Amino acid sequence: MSDETILLFRNTMRITDGHLDEFRDAIARAVEFAERHGPQLMVQTFVDEERMLAHSFQLYRDSDAVRRHWELADPYIQDVMEHCRVEHFEVFGEPDAGVAAGLRSSLGDRMPAFPPRAAGFLRFGTGDPSGTVP
Repeated sequence: MSDETILLFRNTMRITDGHLDEFRDAIARAVEFAERHGPQLMVQTFVDEERMLAHSFQLYRDSDAVRRHWELADPYIQDVMEHCRVEHFEVFGEPDAGVAAGLRSSLGDRMPAFPPRAAGFLRFGTGDPSGTVP
């Protein structure tokens, strides 16, 4: 896996009034499905009940993984979207032309820029390389 192909998505969703419990149930099902079958390296979702916002972070190995996610998870995405709307969507990294076009098509005027990576590293399941952290 190359750090150059990594994509990080941040999706901020406005939860529909009166739909908080349904949203929580739908997002839990979607994340459970992604954990078992999805290509994401990481998915984390946070809910701000006071502001009725949810923030979902998804880390992908590359654009092929994003496409695979779209293929597999569409029913789960639709279920979640019955209870919210996308308020803001950010993509960090540079998706290929096909994924960029798919994002533009689905997000319309909320289309994010694709800032390229300046620096970074990944450390999943490797522990502390210095051996000093238990």
